[in-house]
Amino acid sequence: MADAVRFSAPGRINLIGEHTDYNLGFALPIAVGERTTVTLCPDDSDTLTVCSDRSPDPVVVPHSTTPGQIGGWAAYVAGVVWALRDAGHPVPGGTMSITGGVEMGAGLASSAALECAVLGALLTATGRPVERLDQAHIARRAENDYVGAPTGLLDQLAILFAEPKHAQLIDFRDNTTRSVVFDPDAHDLALLLINSHSAHHHSGGEYAARRASCERAAAALGVASLRDLHDRHDRHVDGEEALDAMTESEDRRRARHIVTENRRVLQTVAALGDNDFGEVGRLLTESHASMRDDFGITTEHIDLIADTAVAAGALGARMTGGGFGGCVIALVSSAGVDPVREAVLATLDRAGHRPPTVSHTRPGPGAGPW
Repeated sequence: MADAVRFSAPGRINLIGEHTDYNLGFALPIAVGERTTVTLCPDDSDTLTVCSDRSPDPVVVPHSTTPGQIGGWAAYVAGVVWALRDAGHPVPGGTMSITGGVEMGAGLASSAALECAVLGALLTATGRPVERLDQAHIARRAENDYVGAPTGLLDQLAILFAEPKHAQLIDFRDNTTRSVVFDPDAHDLALLLINSHSAHHHSGGEYAARRASCERAAAALGVASLRDLHDRHDRHVDGEEALDAMTESEDRRRARHIVTENRRVLQTVAALGDNDFGEVGRLLTESHASMRDDFGITTEHIDLIADTAVAAGALGARMTGGGFGGCVIALVSSAGVDPVREAVLATLDRAGHRPPTVSHTRPGPGAGPW
């Protein structure tokens, strides 16, 4: 077998476009600097013995593993093994060690980072070339069908296609990506990542409930997906007006978030092209309000962080990730970094919350050898 392989994958921040992926819409993610790294020493056996710096006990993953056999953090590794073999690709045996820089439960796609790092190491060890889009599908299948989390393809595409100083505009109708320049430092701006340390869980029932609500809304409107309402708008029929025909108010609100969020993603891309960061900030804040009021996935804790950042001078702020905890991003002037950080820390301290971690983040490279 090949020599030891070292492969890593970053977490991701979604600048805008939340819960649009499984509705075949648009999103605009970047990679963060934190990375999960996998070191694989391959052999000719039919098992992987996996250990993690976050868990003392190794887990043995047989190549014959099936969904439900392995749980916990190792389920993501086992899921990749299962999905890769099910797609007809060879999988080496050996020992694998995982060191994780992407915090779990923070809304930064730590599970997808692990999947993509494991997948990259296995493919490198076998010398098997697989297109990045196909890798994304394999990694998502591991999460959907082995782990049981009903996520879309956003995280995997964001991690595999990321580039420094760029965001990726993803169109989930056909899973295409387009690089969009996003370099706040070049414009005397900073993107702050504010980690609430209030963990969320993607596999929880609330995420699945939102997805089911979107599916019901599409069926009620007689469309295959809520993306079709955006396409109607492109043909001069207001997608939001179509929602007025719905009688179920909660599903209507969920659908309204998707319709307006798709529009905001494209407006953000246009504003970045014009270097109109004031407009970008406004759209971030509007997106947060939509997630709060229509999609119902923020929390009072997260709302307090976003509202405080804007009140302290941020151009805009929004929760990022699947919801119910995690992180807030805030776009601020370089001169405003300290005032925003201090305001957020002071406000959360007065409210009795754990101090958040506030860091300056930049778009980084995607998954690859490390």
